[in-house]
Amino acid sequence: MEIIEIVSNSKRKIVISSVRDEELNVLTKRRYSFIWKTLKESAAIYKLQIDGEDDILGAMALVDFPNEFRIEIKLLASSKENVGKIKKYEGIAGCLIAFCCRESIKKYGYMACVSLIPKTELKHHYINKYGMIDAGWQLYLDGKGLHNIIKKYSL
Repeated sequence: MEIIEIVSNSKRKIVISSVRDEELNVLTKRRYSFIWKTLKESAAIYKLQIDGEDDILGAMALVDFPNEFRIEIKLLASSKENVGKIKKYEGIAGCLIAFCCRESIKKYGYMACVSLIPKTELKHHYINKYGMIDAGWQLYLDGKGLHNIIKKYSL
């Protein structure tokens, strides 16, 4: 997976891995919009980094619902400098969503589903940019939608 450095238009290889306990101190509300420590017991927390670098550019908390063949993205955030029109890198959120889709397929095969409950102002963004389907209070991806995101962000 890769993200794009906007200034140079160069691709940067990324790694997504589990957040270690000591890294939760780095995931502050100031830089990542949420207090990630509060999710430690209820969700699996992942980080996105440029391969070979220590800086965390994005984070995601996942909750598994095995009886529904679904993984919910509880929280998703790019670092503050990677949000909006002046962001440094493009594709952080997309790569994190693609990672979740891939994990869901590994676990649930053709029944796999990924969902999230969006902030009101982001609902149309997730629908337009990532092809998520509106299910009322949740958005979701399944079937072809899961594969499309993986294909788009894994190239």
